[in-house]
Amino acid sequence: MATMTRRVFLTPLALTLTLTLVSLVARVNSHPLLTNAFWSASAVLLIWQVALYLHCRHSSSERSFQVNIRPQHYLQAGVQLAVFGYWGWYWPPVYDMAWLLLAQLLFAYTFDMLLQWTRRESYVIGFGPFPIIFSTNLFLWFRDDWFYLQFLMIGVGFMGKEFIRWNRHGKLTHIFNPSAFSLGLFSLILIATNTSDLTWGHEIATTLVLAPNIYLFLFLIGLVVMYYFSITLIAASAAAILFALSALYAAFTGIPYFLDSEIPAAVFLGLHLLVTDPSTSPKTPMGKGIFGIFYGTGVFVLYALLGALGAPTFYDKLLCVPLLNLSVRRIDSLVHSIQQNRILSGWNLEWPFSRANSLHIASWAVLFATMTAFGATDGRHVGDSLPFWQKACSNGQRNACERLLSIETVYCDDNSGWACN
Repeated sequence: MATMTRRVFLTPLALTLTLTLVSLVARVNSHPLLTNAFWSASAVLLIWQVALYLHCRHSSSERSFQVNIRPQHYLQAGVQLAVFGYWGWYWPPVYDMAWLLLAQLLFAYTFDMLLQWTRRESYVIGFGPFPIIFSTNLFLWFRDDWFYLQFLMIGVGFMGKEFIRWNRHGKLTHIFNPSAFSLGLFSLILIATNTSDLTWGHEIATTLVLAPNIYLFLFLIGLVVMYYFSITLIAASAAAILFALSALYAAFTGIPYFLDSEIPAAVFLGLHLLVTDPSTSPKTPMGKGIFGIFYGTGVFVLYALLGALGAPTFYDKLLCVPLLNLSVRRIDSLVHSIQQNRILSGWNLEWPFSRANSLHIASWAVLFATMTAFGATDGRHVGDSLPFWQKACSNGQRNACERLLSIETVYCDDNSGWACN
């Protein structure tokens, strides 16, 4: 085996040793089960690379690196990191996760490297693992005692990316958004086993609003991704359909569909930084619009379905993304059929979607301003009003008494004696 090949194996070894060293910091070392999770992950990686190294040595095969720095990866990662920074300023557990985020990045790079070297000779190195890890952690963390499942979830995401592929536009590519695949799969398992309390999922979904003007913040940083990767139609279509469906529901029932918002902040985050992966979404403008409408409708339906089943509703934004990824080729086919059909093409159905991306962004800004004017983003929402829910509960409206109880519980926890009676 060539000297260069022996040298490249020093990279995963260094990453594995660094992961082991991170287990010695106080944030990790003070929790025995968390420390064991780190050591177990390091041991698996070390055994794998030793076995792979011996295989390469026996077969005289080589392993190497290829560098591919894609703006899609580092710009997404930068935007996601900005969310962590702003959100964590107002909810300290986010900053408390910093060492665990670093550990996941070390694990992800090593796991992905060994996985690719197991299947081929070269590993494409770049910023790819960053948006996968950040996206996963923006929506779901396992608690310290169960953190080995976080490493497992990361590994499943990369395995899905590597093994579950199809031919699209003449190119073999992964079907699923890697983070959405693992998030969706683990969400189903957590729901089926009624073990959501092993995660910070509920807290993550509800604490984004602790950051002032979080909707405006997400809108502004989302413009960066929209400008560079033309995914505006996905986010805008999803937001538009959710806003419309929520407004219709409130008009007919008199209470908000999502109880304390028109579009939950975590869903607003998802339609900016989860469903919009350029690699696993449609390429055509009309396809992107359809994709976004499907996401918004899926979230709307899943929220009611999960609530009816007694499952946590914060999974609504996660479960539909893998299904949407599977629908991409059918959406592409539908768009192609519309373009080829003389009657449908004569209706010019593509016109709303075929404008330049700058016009799409301008239209999205107008929509966001409209939503804000109607109180659907930042600011006090009618669902935050105690008298509103007291009246709705007395009228026997859906979920009104449960919402009233949850508000009174918050007041009680804040030492408001009247709410504890």
